[in-house]
Amino acid sequence: MKNKHNWHSLDVERVAKLLEVEPNRGLDSEEAQKRLDIYGRNTITPKEKQSAFVRFLLQFHQPLIYILLAATVVTIFLEEYVDAAVIFAVVLVNAIIGFIQESKALKAIDALAKEMTLKATVLRQGKKSEVDAAELVPGDVILLKSGDKIPADVRLFYSRDLKADESALTGESVAVEKQVAPVPEENVIGDRFSIGFSSTNVTYGQGKGIVVATGDTTEVGKIQESIAAAEDLETPLTKKIASFSRLLLWVILVLSGMVIAIGFLRGESFGDTFMVAVALAVGAIPEGLPVAVTVMLALGVSKMAKRKAIIRKLVAVETLGSTNVICSDKTGTLTENQMTVQELFDGERYFTATGLGYVPEGEILLNESLIQVASYKGLSLCLKAGALCNDSVIKKNDATWAVEGDPTEGALLVVAQKAGFKSEDLEAAQPRINAIPFESEYKYMATLHDGEEKFLFLKGAAEAIVEKCSRRYNSSDELIPLDKSAIYESVEKLAEKGLRVLAFAMKFSEESKKDITHDDTASDLIFLGLQGMIDPPRKEVIEAVALCQKAGIEVKMITGDHALTAATIAEEIGLKGKRVDDKLVAITGKELQQLDDSAFSETANSVAVFARVSPDQKLRLVKALQEKNKIVAMTGDGVNDGPALKQANIGVAMGITGTDVAKDASDMVLTNDNFSSIEGAVEEGRGVFDNLTKFIAWTLPTNLGEGLVILAAVIIGIQLPILPVQLLWINMTTAVFLGLMLAFEPKEPGIMDRPPRPADLPILTRDLIMRTMLVGLLLMVASFGLYLYEVRLMGLSPSYGQTVATSVFVVLESAYLLNCRSLTTPMKEIGYLTNGWIYAGIAAMFSLQALFVYSPLMNTLFRSTPLTLNTWIRIFGAAVVLFIIVSIEKGIRHRMNKKQNKT
Repeated sequence: MKNKHNWHSLDVERVAKLLEVEPNRGLDSEEAQKRLDIYGRNTITPKEKQSAFVRFLLQFHQPLIYILLAATVVTIFLEEYVDAAVIFAVVLVNAIIGFIQESKALKAIDALAKEMTLKATVLRQGKKSEVDAAELVPGDVILLKSGDKIPADVRLFYSRDLKADESALTGESVAVEKQVAPVPEENVIGDRFSIGFSSTNVTYGQGKGIVVATGDTTEVGKIQESIAAAEDLETPLTKKIASFSRLLLWVILVLSGMVIAIGFLRGESFGDTFMVAVALAVGAIPEGLPVAVTVMLALGVSKMAKRKAIIRKLVAVETLGSTNVICSDKTGTLTENQMTVQELFDGERYFTATGLGYVPEGEILLNESLIQVASYKGLSLCLKAGALCNDSVIKKNDATWAVEGDPTEGALLVVAQKAGFKSEDLEAAQPRINAIPFESEYKYMATLHDGEEKFLFLKGAAEAIVEKCSRRYNSSDELIPLDKSAIYESVEKLAEKGLRVLAFAMKFSEESKKDITHDDTASDLIFLGLQGMIDPPRKEVIEAVALCQKAGIEVKMITGDHALTAATIAEEIGLKGKRVDDKLVAITGKELQQLDDSAFSETANSVAVFARVSPDQKLRLVKALQEKNKIVAMTGDGVNDGPALKQANIGVAMGITGTDVAKDASDMVLTNDNFSSIEGAVEEGRGVFDNLTKFIAWTLPTNLGEGLVILAAVIIGIQLPILPVQLLWINMTTAVFLGLMLAFEPKEPGIMDRPPRPADLPILTRDLIMRTMLVGLLLMVASFGLYLYEVRLMGLSPSYGQTVATSVFVVLESAYLLNCRSLTTPMKEIGYLTNGWIYAGIAAMFSLQALFVYSPLMNTLFRSTPLTLNTWIRIFGAAVVLFIIVSIEKGIRHRMNKKQNKT
């Protein structure tokens, strides 16, 4: 069923007529079944997933892999079975590792479906019954009470103080007061007070409603569609590797074609010519790169786990290092998601309460000095009123405190306990006799209490309470006339700080009184004070935001909460963005709706605070940033964050307060729900990216050198200095035992003082191209030169020369590895012994190369032969020369960079 109507803006009579139902009777069972057949079950449609077999096959869907597979097939036909087996083994190992590490199955929709597996109390044929929520249909009448999870989107037609916690859907941190009256059509989800939304929780009161949307057509269902429609984005590194692979593919094909053409013109057999082309392809393809990237990212995962960030998708590690915008949800991410009373007013003095969240630890201060609350009568009674005129409870569950009931009432209980007033002690001394529950029409709650004296306590909206009051306590604890205008000024002052303000009052009662009515609370009340509360920012967030901004990363707040509250929190945590009259601009979802695409894009990029934003608008904001080539990280914990988490280059969910939907749509989960962990993850991500760049800078000259050796042999017309199977030995073993040791390289100093790496900056920068050409040429000269020396001048066999050429690459790569520990900084500055894995890797590689040269089995498999001591001396001499030349080049570049930085 498609939602063609704006149900929230229609009156109840119109809704009932459109859905052909009598609200006081409900549907007949027969009609309900008909509608079930038409509209389907009230469940989220699961997304089709790729089979494991298909996902495994996709590991081979890479341009360079195609070349190696083709080489394997033709090599088999040429009966070069050992070469074919080794080439295919390399391809298979890469595919298996990629398949194991990659998890493409998105579980977000499954989690949404789980959220809807519950029971519902329904009115059918005038009788109440409990049915499976999946059987609900449009037009059903359902009954709601405190503690219920709303099973479908419903248009309310009855509400008795109904409140719903919609934080997971909208980001609103305070329970939303529901109403029967229609609201304007243009209202965003968070302001559709006449609708009860599927998967949100009733925290207070009772209600009845007509089901207007089920399954995929609910707001939660629309989020599922947005998650499914969001693109699986490539990361900066995967884009660059894909681009590099395509370029390399054409280069290899052209050069291989030239090799075959030259062989054909010389009259050589196709088999020999093709094996030369295979050698060229094998030499030019960095077979070890996919394995190295996977393992380096996996090591990054381990490092991040120690910093409370669990990576769900490997590529997220690298993406974090390139992130230049973090879009953060407010509630539960930047803030505690725990309402906290911060300021109190007793009629003439402002008090502050320390501590955060529901932990009942803190102090009450006056002018920053600790006070004895009992000495301030008005303040004491204000705190007691908040604790006694209250239907909620705070409890400690394991190591955390939580509220059972309304978050606002939880905040009142906590601040009272900070002052020494425990609710259980107060209730024992002044037990409740009766109460007037909160009603939208009156905007207050009242309770009657017994004890040494009988009295009424009231709490509610300031405009409802103050008008009923005539007196207050002064600093001498005497009752004096109330100046209402002064109280309203104080209310406005607290509200300007983004605080939600409640007023409190009392009235002494007759001893015999047992019932209370609205007449009893109509006038002559004693004003006790105001309490201003807010969902406060996490303590660590301010420093984390500052560190991110220092590192060139924009931080934006995108929330479903109110604009003033969002702007207040944004100012507190130090967000930078568009300002007017020296105040941060906060744009609302309603204002975003009025913007065309151009204005929307400009606003998305210049403004730092977005409030009352719908899930679709969050998604659109992320896309607008990505269109400007921004690498976007999106944090969140609610169902409403799912689509944006999925669309972002990296989605970051909260592990403790996060919903299943948010976690399963994300790339990374913070186990401590702490925004500051993102800063640590970004730092680790930059370190991983640096080390990946070092690996690429180390491995590409090898492939260039190998390709040049093959080309030189073809042009001169001599036997191959290195065989294809020997090239695979070099590429795979050195990648694992040498290149991977760069993964353990410590982060370089100042890693968070530099701006993010531009998304459009290619892997092969000008400096890296120059370094690759220099080292590749040195490797070719050393390998080809020593091959010719041993075969032509010393008269040794071609297999001896091929073993020498292979060993040259292994030993010279080991020397160059030391240069690659930092691409710009000399070794003496980074420390010779700061990465012991480098030396362990070199030792292991030399041991393997000794087996390659001296083991009879290896001699048979790889056609190698033992070398003499004098040959080894010449090989190591070449390695020393390469190390010195690269060190000189790096030193020159280091001095040039320093001069540029100074200027």
